[in-house]
Amino acid sequence: MALDFRSVRYGGDYNPEHWPVEKLDEDVELMRQAGVNLVSVGIFGWATAEPTPGAFDFSFYRTVLDRLHAGGIGVCLATMTASPPPWLSHRHPEMLPQRIDGVTLSPGARQQYCPSCPVFRDAVGSLVEALAAELGDHPAVQLWHLHNEYGCHLKGCWCDVSAAAFRTWLQRRYGSIQELNRAWTTTFWSQGYSDFAEILPPRVAPTFPNNAQQLDFARFSSDELQDLMRVEVDILRRVTPNVPLTTNFAAVTPSLDLWKWAPDLDVVSFDNYPDPADPSSFRIAAMDYDIVRSLRPDRPWLLMEQAPSAVNWRTRNAPKPAGKMRTSSWQAVAHGSDSVMFFQWRASPGGAEKFHSAMVGHTGPDSRVFREITALGSELAAHQEPTGLRTRCDTALLLDWDSWWAGELDSHPTGDLKLRDQMLDWHTALGASAVPTDAVHPGGDLSRFRLLIAPSLYLITQRSADNLADWVAAGGTLVLSYFSGVADERDRIHPGGAPGPLRDLVGATVQEWWPLQPGEQVRVSLDGLPDNNNGADGARTSTAADPAAAAGGYAAEVFSEDLVLRGAEVIGRYVDGGLAGGPAVLRNRVGNGTVYYLSCRLDPAGTRAVLDAARTDAGVRPLLSWLPDGVEAVRRGDGADALLFVINHTSEPVAVALPEPMSDLLTDASGPTDTVRLNGYGVAMLPMPN
Repeated sequence: MALDFRSVRYGGDYNPEHWPVEKLDEDVELMRQAGVNLVSVGIFGWATAEPTPGAFDFSFYRTVLDRLHAGGIGVCLATMTASPPPWLSHRHPEMLPQRIDGVTLSPGARQQYCPSCPVFRDAVGSLVEALAAELGDHPAVQLWHLHNEYGCHLKGCWCDVSAAAFRTWLQRRYGSIQELNRAWTTTFWSQGYSDFAEILPPRVAPTFPNNAQQLDFARFSSDELQDLMRVEVDILRRVTPNVPLTTNFAAVTPSLDLWKWAPDLDVVSFDNYPDPADPSSFRIAAMDYDIVRSLRPDRPWLLMEQAPSAVNWRTRNAPKPAGKMRTSSWQAVAHGSDSVMFFQWRASPGGAEKFHSAMVGHTGPDSRVFREITALGSELAAHQEPTGLRTRCDTALLLDWDSWWAGELDSHPTGDLKLRDQMLDWHTALGASAVPTDAVHPGGDLSRFRLLIAPSLYLITQRSADNLADWVAAGGTLVLSYFSGVADERDRIHPGGAPGPLRDLVGATVQEWWPLQPGEQVRVSLDGLPDNNNGADGARTSTAADPAAAAGGYAAEVFSEDLVLRGAEVIGRYVDGGLAGGPAVLRNRVGNGTVYYLSCRLDPAGTRAVLDAARTDAGVRPLLSWLPDGVEAVRRGDGADALLFVINHTSEPVAVALPEPMSDLLTDASGPTDTVRLNGYGVAMLPMPN
């Protein structure tokens, strides 16, 4: 079921077990003052609710829910399973997780469990069953908060219990030991198995473990954590069928295959902590938000956590300057969130996160942060226009977790190819060009997209390759980068080498990979592009001068490839280095569509140049014709109700030209204007122009 919020939900994690019960009334009153309408309760409450085995006592949390409900504040009730109490591992040390090097992790922090351990799963089931029966029908409860940040600290377990579960998983996947041996190429290094009982997780070995084994273990680890979540899902669907379910994903990382996880949830939630000291962190947040929104494109998502100011876990924890918290909050709403929530409501008096900022800090409500929190709560309550709006873009990043896992394994041409960095390269270029972007699996429904960007699609199945080929032939424009089409789903090299089943799309083959050394750069000319600076509508979307004109080419680093042409047009060549004069960037017409192939990691200006050419072919128009550096343009919604957000992520004032006179819905401006003027960290929300 989908949530049907009538306004943006506003609040944060509430951990009243840290404080005397007398604080409840004060907290509720301050929440009302701040405009809070939803809080997450009980995330780390297991030891409070079950202080000894089977002795469930939810009376404290019932009191908390009663007080919140009386104050008009809804609750996202956590299942309390993210941090097992000490008594559980004390009685059952076999539930503690083991690292890849054989070290057993101890209790005393959080997420200290083996996802496969039957004892732990039984304890989770007992707690959730009792909690749902006791509090699931409480009128304050608006949704369930499953666990907390699956895969954040614990991405997998290599213990003997996990080994047994891994063998069972492999038997289901391959059916026979002979088929597994073929899949894993176990003829190499005499690794052939005669029985599933001989198989272990890929633990620390004298040298490189089997790559296919490592890939399968990554798949297994994601699946096993998901199966652990389903213990809770199954109980809650049965006991409280009318209460929607969510869990807060901690990041877009190689831990969990989020395409597989999202269908188990009624709404996707996400935690985001951009670094205030990093001026590019808003670009990282924008990419993550677009990916998270794409996991369930049929409904909005929820920002479950962000920091009001500083965090506690970086080496140096910078606070958010005045106004930046509001900016980052509206950014999440612009990218599709129906909530703005924080960790946490009141700062902890002790523990590992006592220096983490909170909506109410150690000094109480008389603070800059709480005044900003209150002002934002009032502003969000006054502007319901974005709530419920869904966004569908005609441009998308291709993302496949199997390829991500396999592409970053060891014993490759270089260990410096990181998919997240490459995705960010392209998403930053799209954002700087004001092009709204989704994410999609290469085997998914591509029919609504005009332009697809595929950073290093190392692993690709024949099915996904055929899906892309059909889409391009029908008129799509695909941008594909280096180290793509290398291996199949078993991490075996495709016959004939890269780009494997994408060969006809690329119009070339890779003769040899040429990774560049640390600090090494080569130059690439893009003389074959029609116009390196102008977009599909002839409008510039950057203030930066073209560095290629002065430097004789765009810079490339990290990776390059020696290509053999098979029909593609060369639009860029290596100017220097070991591949000087050879093809670097290609364009290939396939059916009614076009494929661009980059054999190297171009600098931002070069990436933008190729992107502008590709979106010209695709007929993709930017939201605005020009954006200053550090300013973001985001569309939320489709059709007549769509909104255009212009967000200044810098501390300096900016002016941005609009395509037609419009009025900022967030201000009391007297009338429409053709230029939006934003102070430092300013935000404008405008009706989407025709």
